[in-house]
Amino acid sequence: MTGHQTTMPAMLLEGLGSLVLNALAAIGRGFHVLCGILCNLNHCWKRRREIVEQMHIMVVGSMPLVVTTAAFTGAITAVQTGYQMKAYVPMIFLGTVVAKSVILEMGPVLAALVVGSRLSANYAAELGTMKVTEQLDAMEIMAIDPVQYLGLPRFVAGVLMMPVITVIADLIAIVGGLVVSTITLEVTVQTFTEGMRLFWEIGDVITGVGKTFFFGGIIAMSGIYHGFNTQGGAEGVGRATMQAVVGTCLSVLVADYILNTIFMQIIFGG
Repeated sequence: MTGHQTTMPAMLLEGLGSLVLNALAAIGRGFHVLCGILCNLNHCWKRRREIVEQMHIMVVGSMPLVVTTAAFTGAITAVQTGYQMKAYVPMIFLGTVVAKSVILEMGPVLAALVVGSRLSANYAAELGTMKVTEQLDAMEIMAIDPVQYLGLPRFVAGVLMMPVITVIADLIAIVGGLVVSTITLEVTVQTFTEGMRLFWEIGDVITGVGKTFFFGGIIAMSGIYHGFNTQGGAEGVGRATMQAVVGTCLSVLVADYILNTIFMQIIFGG
């Protein structure tokens, strides 16, 4: 009994130490891939065809999910806000709340989560399959850099197209909120749009859209990293895909908090 009690703390410390070391090793591998991509940015024009192809895959493939999510996000925001405001706050502020909520948070974050889940899984599965079937090794033997040929186009496409997708999602969400407000809450279009113009600040748009450049990079990096580091055959590909999706969602939420704090300090002074 005494021996069992003395080994338990040692086992816990060993497990904790192993977890920390694995996490640090993963961070190191991630930064290595990121540095490789950034160092190859001067080859963007050389890889323009692959970049345009990835941009097309990202936007066209994600639009059905983005449109559906954005429309119902705006509708739900309008309904919940109208319910809370009714009999307490003039309904002219409904447009203000819906527009600011969508532009600052709901649009960028939900679009990043929806697109990120799909895209990071796609990247991880595609690159992971190439890894376990030794196609990446074959590329290196032929003097083709996998980071430049496969990682760079996906990263650049993610950074450039995520803001575009977010703007589309914001517009659809606001229109969805407007439609629901006029149909179910008896708020006129003029009242809703006038409320949108109240307290309007360009800093809201800069904050909401500015974050998405980082979200796009995070989404692409999660899929690329887990794809390049896949091990264990078909089972490893599935595991890498799951880890990419989970990592994307958590990273986007953490980055949203950090970026919000930074943008608020820079643009609004706190």
